[in-house]
Amino acid sequence: MADAEPPAALRAALRRLEADLGRSVSDVSDSHARWELYRAALGSETARAALLAAVTAEPDGALASGVVGEVLEGVPRTERGAWVRALAPEVRAFSERRVRELGVLEDLRSGALAPDRVPELIDGWSDWLQLRVATETRDDMVLRSLVASGRTKRIRRTAGESLG
Repeated sequence: MADAEPPAALRAALRRLEADLGRSVSDVSDSHARWELYRAALGSETARAALLAAVTAEPDGALASGVVGEVLEGVPRTERGAWVRALAPEVRAFSERRVRELGVLEDLRSGALAPDRVPELIDGWSDWLQLRVATETRDDMVLRSLVASGRTKRIRRTAGESLG
């Protein structure tokens, strides 16, 4: 499905992506074709700068947000803000929340977030975060908190299974 002709900045970023990846987009005005190129770029360190430039110039907010949502776990914590700022303000909310959630996961893994703080924080966590914590942590205190206060049956069950 052909969309409007992309702006010059996006066309330039797409050409750079194509060069970095060694593949081309058949129709740059087609958001589905751009998505395929973006997906290919997600796994490429060398294409990351061009991908960020493309996201910044991407007029389709949902498409840009989808790309950023995919890239956040694969980039260092210090780079995530740049990806979120590349989005139009009206489509940033999901990515902003995901950045915070990934930070919580990393803090739990590293010990920067003490397990005894989890019970007071758990209600503010999304289902996604609660489930990820239930599957990734091995801390008994955290898992017991999820068994007791997880938002869904699936989260509570998964935390219980992780407890053993």
